[in-house]
Amino acid sequence: MHQFIVPYFYFALILWLPFKTSRTALLFFGFLVGMILDVFYKTPGLHTAASVLIAYMRPYIIILLLPKEVTEWGDEEPNRFSMGSLPYSTYILFLTILHNGYLILLEWIQFGSFLYFLGKLIGTSLISLLLMLIAELFVHRKTRTR
Repeated sequence: MHQFIVPYFYFALILWLPFKTSRTALLFFGFLVGMILDVFYKTPGLHTAASVLIAYMRPYIIILLLPKEVTEWGDEEPNRFSMGSLPYSTYILFLTILHNGYLILLEWIQFGSFLYFLGKLIGTSLISLLLMLIAELFVHRKTRTR
C-alpha cells in the first residue's frame, strides 16, 4: 500500500449509524471499530482516538445541520435522501477531514514535515470521500425523503 495516500473507509460505519443511536453506543462503537483497526495495523491507539473523536462530534454536527424533527425519525440513517444533498455532503466532508486530520496529526507528530501532513490529509480525505460515494451508490439503506 502506498505510504502517502491511505484510503480509510471504516469510519463510514460510525457516520452511517441511525440518528437515534445514543451517545454511549456511538462512543463504544467508535472505540470498538478503532481498536480492531489498531490491532490489525499495529498502531497504538491512533485509529481508536480518531474514531472516538468523530463518534463524539457526530451528534453535534447533525444538530447543527438538521432540524430536530428530521433526527427524531427513529431508525433513519444519515444519507443524501434523509438529510438532503448539501447537509449530507457537509456532514460527510467535515467528519472525514476531522477523522483523517486527527489520525494524520497523531502520525505527523513523529515524522515532522507540515507539507507531508497537508498533502497526506488532502490525498487521504479525497480517496476516502470517493470510496464513500461509491459505497452510497451500491448500498441500500433505510431512507425517508426529506
